[in-house]
Amino acid sequence: MCDVVSGRMSSHDRSRVSAVKHASPGRAFLVAAGPAGIDAATAAGEAYARIAQTLHRGGLEIVHERVFGSLSAQPAVMAARCEVLRSAGIDPDGPITYLQGRPPWGEGFAGAIIHAVSSAARETNVRVLTDGERPCGRAWQSDGITFIVLQDIRGLENAGTDNSPASQARRAMERADRLLRANGASYRNTVRTWFYLSDILAWYPEFNRARNTMYGEFNLLPEDGRPPTLPASTGIRADHPGGAACALDLLAAVAPDADEPAVRFLRNPQQQDAFRYGSAFSRCAVVRGPRETLIELSGTAAIDEAGNSLYPGDIRSQVCATLEKVAVLLAQTGASLQHICAATVFVKNGADADAARAVMADAGLAELPAVWVVADVCRDELLFEIDAEASLPSV
Repeated sequence: MCDVVSGRMSSHDRSRVSAVKHASPGRAFLVAAGPAGIDAATAAGEAYARIAQTLHRGGLEIVHERVFGSLSAQPAVMAARCEVLRSAGIDPDGPITYLQGRPPWGEGFAGAIIHAVSSAARETNVRVLTDGERPCGRAWQSDGITFIVLQDIRGLENAGTDNSPASQARRAMERADRLLRANGASYRNTVRTWFYLSDILAWYPEFNRARNTMYGEFNLLPEDGRPPTLPASTGIRADHPGGAACALDLLAAVAPDADEPAVRFLRNPQQQDAFRYGSAFSRCAVVRGPRETLIELSGTAAIDEAGNSLYPGDIRSQVCATLEKVAVLLAQTGASLQHICAATVFVKNGADADAARAVMADAGLAELPAVWVVADVCRDELLFEIDAEASLPSV
């Protein structure tokens, strides 16, 4: 079980906005959720002050950093983050993904999710990856496994190029594969993807066709009875400050030769396999090391065994159904909802956030380490989605 150090924010203690979950002696997830009622710069500054303090105390180094907020708040949030990190002696110019993830109350800073690893362990050796001169990710080692995170990979090109959304998605995946190959891996080593798509409902079928085409080229699609090796994934609406239609983050793992694969991709007995209705991802990916099992949970919504959306228009029932399906999926790994170390909760309508929180509190998840954002899910009738990263000791 992850150790938890967290604080519920009150009007008298606004800076306690972070939850820290130590997934293993060498890994932690830091989740900072912005509060309503204060400006974006102040909220981000307070959150990053706690983050910087936690990194120093734990001897931790950032390997994946995502920031969610309204596009209007991006300059203020990034300036506050930069000032706090620099004053704490932490390089603020490393890879980062900023996305439109509006908080449920409207405009401002919704929060940040940071994956960090021990900087003290000799084998860790975190190094920053670049695409040309632009920082684009990090690589490190843990328990003999090489992990690679790529961030904010886009396919938007200069004028005169086909910049249709589907073409941008294809180029983003091609670029990711090129960067992975330059660092001793390939897209076939990808464990988990996060696709952030502008105006998702307008072109999600085209995105799926583009991804299927690329995954066919990468030899990932199931065929001839071979089990699928599709990464776990989130596909959600999130506009990009640079105007890209598609931004991609991913996690890859390259394991040493072993009798048992270090990475497994799971099906959910309560949900139809996504690739059977044209969406190429696995419900969950599991990376098992000698000391820790890392669980990457795909974006999950109220979809049943036949691929149908459940409870249209009923936020409470959709939340209940989603949590049930997440729990069933996690149980296959020996984990539960309480093992979740970091999550993003998406609500289609900000006004539904309170009802969704109430249902989650009834399920024992009042203190879930999560950033809540307003976003369209891949189907117009879906009001709620959650993705997560979880951990438990290997046995």
